[in-house]
Amino acid sequence: MSHVKAGGTSKNNHNSPGQRLGVKLFGGQKVKTGQVIVRQTGLTKRAGNGTFASRNFTIHAAKDGVIKFQDRRVRLFTGKTVHRTEVTVE
Repeated sequence: MSHVKAGGTSKNNHNSPGQRLGVKLFGGQKVKTGQVIVRQTGLTKRAGNGTFASRNFTIHAAKDGVIKFQDRRVRLFTGKTVHRTEVTVE
């Protein structure tokens, strides 16, 4: 038989580092092939001409050029249209 009193449970004792998401290169800046433009969770920004989205939704440059951000209307699965930012490299 143990002679140690029961210890309670500990809550809120986990702390994970941030994921460093966000826009890494902004409009008007020069970019080289393969460079990361946007790190994101989900498709908050869309990949346009000269860019591609990887499996974790990161947008990379597919060619050398200058970054441009545009506002586009996108149709959702339900038929609703919403505004989304499109990232292109020209």
